[in-house]
Amino acid sequence: MEKPLRRSCGVLLHPTSLPGDEQGYGSLGADAYKFVDFLAVAHISWWQVLPLGPTHEDLSPYNGISAFAGNPCLISFSNLQELYQQEVPDITFHDFSEYRLKLFEISQAFQRQGCETFKAQFKGFKEKQQHWLDDYALFTNLRAQQDNSPWSSWPKPLRTRQEQALCIARVQLETEIELSRFEQYLFHYQWQKLRAYARERNVSLIGDMPFFVAYDSAEVWANPHYFDLDEEGCPNTVAGVPPDYFSATGQLWGSPQYDWEAMESNGFLWWKQRVGHLLECFDVIRIDHFRGLESVWEISASEATAVNGSWLKVPGRKLLSALQGEFPNLPCIAEDLGMITEEVELLREDFGFPGIKVLQFAFHGDASNPYLPHNHRKNCVVYTGTHDNDTVTGWYRALDEGTQQKVKSYLAYPQEQMPWPLLRCVLASVASLAVLPMQDLMGLASDSRMNTPGTLDEANWTFRFDWDQVSTELPQKLAELMSLYGRD
Repeated sequence: MEKPLRRSCGVLLHPTSLPGDEQGYGSLGADAYKFVDFLAVAHISWWQVLPLGPTHEDLSPYNGISAFAGNPCLISFSNLQELYQQEVPDITFHDFSEYRLKLFEISQAFQRQGCETFKAQFKGFKEKQQHWLDDYALFTNLRAQQDNSPWSSWPKPLRTRQEQALCIARVQLETEIELSRFEQYLFHYQWQKLRAYARERNVSLIGDMPFFVAYDSAEVWANPHYFDLDEEGCPNTVAGVPPDYFSATGQLWGSPQYDWEAMESNGFLWWKQRVGHLLECFDVIRIDHFRGLESVWEISASEATAVNGSWLKVPGRKLLSALQGEFPNLPCIAEDLGMITEEVELLREDFGFPGIKVLQFAFHGDASNPYLPHNHRKNCVVYTGTHDNDTVTGWYRALDEGTQQKVKSYLAYPQEQMPWPLLRCVLASVASLAVLPMQDLMGLASDSRMNTPGTLDEANWTFRFDWDQVSTELPQKLAELMSLYGRD
């Protein structure tokens, strides 16, 4: 049964890509509110972000340290003034020990204020989020104690969660653990405040749920029985995708495969907790790698690439039924790109989730290409490109002359320069929701793409724009286009 979105438009931008000068990349501070104002003036009603969790050194939000925690690097300390009636010390994330010291000073100042409302809110937050917060707080501080090494290399008593070792660690790290809880409270407080501000301006939020979780994460360490691990805690099999558009050797993600029998044995409790947590933060959830709910590409952990793998069926229909039983009218978008079978299409259709169309994939092959706008249908979401694609400007410049000619012919030889002809094409699509990457709205080139899949490019996940790149005419131009194409 379909649950189409209203005809509307959104912008894809991760908060780390916002301007600001607090810690070297964007935060939930003043520029986040300015961005919401930009969307409201442009009559754009959706803001889509990438996963918000803390990352590893590669900065990938799809390879997070936690599936529940917020990235502390997004906290805006200058925005704490409303809670904390003293000058907030300057904070930097480049020196972890200094950052923790200053965070401790702030937490102690909050306590000294004697603000009963704050204390009650913090207490309530810890109680409500206890199912993940305590394990995360212990995990992240043990990881710091172990020089940020993966949990698989920790001393065996900690690696295997022996109770005596954990009790000792909780006592030794009591202050640091409470600081991590406080840090997560601050993130949660600022995110909910930003979400309320967006709602007041008719801007809704689309979040992102990676299908798999990273091996070196609080979830795998705390719940090894939910994953395909051996007796030493090492993965037997890992996740990825076979050779595809992005890579001739496939993508070897390294995330451990789930133990679906264990997941199903308690009614998919972990998934219910995860989705429930996301619904507290977002209006709609984008399910990354939706095809993993039908079958997954299973690769032996000993393989060096993703070429030698096999498809393994999973109980995705049972999982989605359990989730819809827990959360009626579950608001999801299915990222159904890549090697999609009839079974995957049927699963998505049976649960009524909109799929995804990407125009950068549309101009190869013939007129039956499903990404061409004349083949779109109402219950889908259309993008010029996602976070894994080049910008429209960079993509178009890299096309061979024949494909460029095909694009121009399809778009009726527009007078405007790229990316605007393709942006208009997205907006004109019958698809209910059109999503435009912020880079394309600014006409930026390839050096501003967010990610190049299958690479360890140092530029991945580091894109950040400046307000000087946004023309003063852009919001009004977008508002006029929203009216022209019947979107809001």
